[in-house]
Amino acid sequence: MSRQDPSEQPVRRRRRDPEGHRAAILEAARHTFSERGYARTTLREIARRAGVTHGLISRQFTSKELLFLSAVPGNRDLEPIAAGDPETLPDRIAHGFVQRMETGAANDPLVALLRSAASDEGSASDLLLAMQQRSVAVYRSVLAPGTPAASGDDLDVRVALLGSHLIGLAFSRYIARTEPLASMPPEQLTEHLARTLRHILLD
Repeated sequence: MSRQDPSEQPVRRRRRDPEGHRAAILEAARHTFSERGYARTTLREIARRAGVTHGLISRQFTSKELLFLSAVPGNRDLEPIAAGDPETLPDRIAHGFVQRMETGAANDPLVALLRSAASDEGSASDLLLAMQQRSVAVYRSVLAPGTPAASGDDLDVRVALLGSHLIGLAFSRYIARTEPLASMPPEQLTEHLARTLRHILLD
């Protein structure tokens, strides 16, 4: 009987540590989604890597879609990036996005989702729509706090345009690597991005 490779065995976490388990699940999810894409990733594989049971993941996150949305850095960190002066919101979004991609685009689940979108259009569409809906709610709390959507309110359109702009930038610079964006210094890229996002969100 062959022995199982130690690297394939889950790390058993015997003590009760909900926060530690959640952190381990999210870390395993980020790596698995980035390596395998959304469609090929299973909750059982994430559980194995995190050293927890499949049932624990299902209890904490309900579904693979919700786990993905929790694991994507940009979606997960929306509130702290958005909080602050509405006039400087575009600058915070631009800085956070460029910094995130420059330090970890290769392991970013969003990049993996974009790479696999052509072969899994349904999942990509559903996940991007869920991310857009959450962005609308968060940005509304900054740009129009306490104000429900009214007739003629186009914030959802502006947020959709913002998301499309970021997705296009992610594809051009970090996947297709087309010039001049591919070799543009991060500081210059952030400046250009902030200017266009300001036009989309505030003008």
